[in-house]
Amino acid sequence: MKFEISTDKTPAGDQPKAIEQLVAGVRAGKKHQTLLGVTGSGKTFTGANVIVQIQKPTLVIAHNKTLAAQLAQEYRDFFPNNAVHYFVSYYDYYQPEAYMPTSDTFIEKESQVNEEIDRLRHASTQALLTRQDVIIVASVSCIYGLGSPAQYLKKHLQIKRGFETTRTELLRILIDMYFERTNADLLPGHFRAVGNTVEIMPTNERMIYRLGFSGNTVSSITKIDGVSRSIIDEPEVFFLFPAKHFVTPEDERKVAIQEIQLDLDEQLKKFKKEGKLLEAERLRRRTNHDLAMMREIGYCNGIENYSRHFDRRKPGEAPYTLLSYFPHKEDGTPDFLTIIDESHVTLPQLNGMYAGDRSRKDTLVEFGFRLPSAVDNRPLKYAEFDERIGQRIYTSATPGRLEYELCCPMACPPIQKAGEVKSLRSDWVKGFDLKVCLEQGNVVEQIIRPTGLIDPEIDLRKVNQIGDYPGQIKDFIAEAERVIKGGGRVLTTTLTKKMAEDLAEFLTEKKINTKYIHSDIKTIERIEILTDFRKGKFDCLVGVNLLREGLDLPEVELVAILDADKAGFLRSETALIQTIGRAARNVLGRVILYADEMTDALTYAINETNRRRAIQVAYNTKHGITPTTIAKEIKSITDQMRTEHDETVETLLRVDVELFKRNPAKVLKEKRQQMEDAVAILDFETAAIIRDEIAYFEEQAGGTKIKKKKGLF
Repeated sequence: MKFEISTDKTPAGDQPKAIEQLVAGVRAGKKHQTLLGVTGSGKTFTGANVIVQIQKPTLVIAHNKTLAAQLAQEYRDFFPNNAVHYFVSYYDYYQPEAYMPTSDTFIEKESQVNEEIDRLRHASTQALLTRQDVIIVASVSCIYGLGSPAQYLKKHLQIKRGFETTRTELLRILIDMYFERTNADLLPGHFRAVGNTVEIMPTNERMIYRLGFSGNTVSSITKIDGVSRSIIDEPEVFFLFPAKHFVTPEDERKVAIQEIQLDLDEQLKKFKKEGKLLEAERLRRRTNHDLAMMREIGYCNGIENYSRHFDRRKPGEAPYTLLSYFPHKEDGTPDFLTIIDESHVTLPQLNGMYAGDRSRKDTLVEFGFRLPSAVDNRPLKYAEFDERIGQRIYTSATPGRLEYELCCPMACPPIQKAGEVKSLRSDWVKGFDLKVCLEQGNVVEQIIRPTGLIDPEIDLRKVNQIGDYPGQIKDFIAEAERVIKGGGRVLTTTLTKKMAEDLAEFLTEKKINTKYIHSDIKTIERIEILTDFRKGKFDCLVGVNLLREGLDLPEVELVAILDADKAGFLRSETALIQTIGRAARNVLGRVILYADEMTDALTYAINETNRRRAIQVAYNTKHGITPTTIAKEIKSITDQMRTEHDETVETLLRVDVELFKRNPAKVLKEKRQQMEDAVAILDFETAAIIRDEIAYFEEQAGGTKIKKKKGLF
């Protein structure tokens, strides 16, 4: 299937020119291109149009989960008939194992896996291996070890009617594919066997495939909704992939275990020769325990530290990652397009992953907590990442030094070290010539917005003229109340998480409906907060850093940057320009900068904003354009999760509503009992569905909606 955009929108403003230049660059074989697009200029829509013309699988990389979720939803809107997937770290909480020699403290690995995100990760890899029209929106998690795509594909199973196998043999195959058997409700990656039927829930969808056996043949396949239990389809065939990305055949597993034993023997000899008897004994016990678990059940906690042996990699060789699942040409070169969103932040993040991980692993190895091979369970080095992504387009309103150096080296001051990743900062901007970059064609500027919106007006307010620190808060409250009264939304940024939380609490006390957001908020919750903000469920959002790049919030009329003159990353010229851009999607958008001193960052940010604003005003005047606020449907990637629940409730209501009309009291009594029974066996998903049915029936009967029981749902 080909990529096809499903939208009435047509490229406008600077978009047609940008699309034409970028497509021409890709077809000409250019490896590096930069889309310099101001906030709200439609960089995502431009990217979507490039994908349509190039017709290649595409990887879109964002620097945090929230932005990745928003981009995934946008691309799904553009490509509803193609495969658009979301690939981020599946940990809601992750504390890697570590050792601190100074205090002799070992920290065990702790993690909490989000099953829904794990399902989305499997959906991503399975789509890449089975079709061409695929867009994966990923965080930097895409450069971490994943497991061999060849083994993952080799292990998959095609089941169709007439498939010859015994029920017992199929169960063995499922176990070998890392599926778990259960007698309770099915979850992704589980199966159950009852009589002559086997029910399987794959890892990539919340559907149950019921296989009926007649002798030694699969006689029927039924696709069933995993929640409502309604029959969706009776397919002739379906594909089943392993329940884990790390797949190793039994014969290779035995070889890997032998190699681990040899590595252990070598490291023990080394430690004893160096007189490190404590470290030797520690390593011997830990590794032998892991080996025993591998032999007995094929798995152990921390098995990823032995991934080099299971993947058959050489010492130092790069791990398999999500990039390995994308298509490659016969000579091994990547055959897909990469779009690096907000590249000025994403590239430094990609570059920084390896060093931090290696430092922690080296300490664990030195003190006998892990074998030396553990260091090869790692993210890609930047050079390895660069080799594996082929042609790429960097998109940002404030590209960093590396993007400009790669796209137009003649326009940049020399950098000190090849491959060095630095932000666009005033210490080298003075020697940079953007005009040369634009003339070379590898940097494409997209300043004119399709809506005619111009960059916001900037109001610089000196704190010492309005009082001390509480003074800027008092001034902000007055401005926020004025905007909210007119139906607008307000963003404000602080310097720390604690300040964000305290300010949100203070504003709430002042009767301003406020929430805060920062990196400690779980991924799904962050997305829901931003969606609720757009819907107007609250009026003011306080943040630290997550409010900057790429967040599409057209309802925002006022952005206030507190302590704008404080030195540091959050108040650099890049950060300031990006934060200012949050007000650029609304015709009434404006920005207040609270600062006593004019720093270099403030000067650059204000001048650059005014430069772009002048170009935009001149264009609008020439073409008679009246700016309009961006009108965008409010959606979230979490809507898909909610929709499954809502559809199930609606399906059951269609069945039960006639019964309710005949005997309301009896139906309500039965439903309440069903809900209590579901809670008793800890089936909260079913209980929540029945709860919503009861709420609907009680509302129809003129009663009060049932209350959610605290701690249950």
